[in-house]
Amino acid sequence: MNRRTMIQATLAAAAIGAVRPAVAQSFPTRSVRMVVPYAPGGGTDIVARIMAQAASDASGQSFVVENRGGGASIPGTQAVATATPDGYTVGFVDSALVTNPGLFGDRLPYDTERDLAPVGLVAVAPLVLVAPQSTPTPTVQDVVARAKAQPGTIAIGHAGNGTAVHLASAQFGLVTETSLLPVAYRGAGPMLTALLSGDIQIAFSAIPSAKPHIDSGRLRALAVTAPRRSTALPDVPTFAEAGWPGVDTLSLFGIVAPSATPAAVLDRLNALLVASARGPATAVRLAELGFDVQATSREAFAGLIHSEIAKWRSTIERAGIKAE
Repeated sequence: MNRRTMIQATLAAAAIGAVRPAVAQSFPTRSVRMVVPYAPGGGTDIVARIMAQAASDASGQSFVVENRGGGASIPGTQAVATATPDGYTVGFVDSALVTNPGLFGDRLPYDTERDLAPVGLVAVAPLVLVAPQSTPTPTVQDVVARAKAQPGTIAIGHAGNGTAVHLASAQFGLVTETSLLPVAYRGAGPMLTALLSGDIQIAFSAIPSAKPHIDSGRLRALAVTAPRRSTALPDVPTFAEAGWPGVDTLSLFGIVAPSATPAAVLDRLNALLVASARGPATAVRLAELGFDVQATSREAFAGLIHSEIAKWRSTIERAGIKAE
């Protein structure tokens, strides 16, 4: 390559570099597809639709939710990982993003950290350990004491293998060094029904699902898995306050994109995400549903994904949990 050709190539590259930020600033210029890897109506779908509306209002372009349920969220997440990396397909994901690597290992058809680019964390939601109001173990300390004195006698329900409440149950047993009797149900609804009828003694639950029963006096809230008390349950202690800070399962909700999406577009998506999540109306609505807005940078979300994958891979291995 002669000197003149080199100069022309350098000028061309500089021109392209100058255009990219301008293109990113105008992004989006058409509808953005937001893939939710679950059927409509669940907690992840609800948060995604709130965020899609807020992002549509902030950008002037439609963020359209597309539900791709089934398969432990894997098919929907794979659809994002293999999509055209132009920013017009993003995924709205939850904690399955960081627990599936430990559950499925090499059977995952994508590498979570290699094939997906974190856009940002939207919110987190703690779980609450609940028991029937008539329980003879009204505190976490009572539950642990009885479980140590009578191993295997306390039945703890969960909403299916590998779900957040299942992993929280396993984490609780490991941290407190107790032997509990796990009982699986086909979803959170049947699990709570069993708890209300006394078929099981305790269970972890998403706060929005359990709160009506707590407010009615049918369930007793023992502790929440958050670093600070929940605004939805301000009188309920955290597990750290109860003496077991290692019980820290949080449901994560965030946005990812295909890994080859240009950095400038990812930055623009993150800016839209932060503005949308922190908007007063959106933040209040999410708080009312039991979610804590945590709109973060791309780098912070990437670090969280990395540390959570390592944590849950270790927990799953130690607890001997196998994917169904």
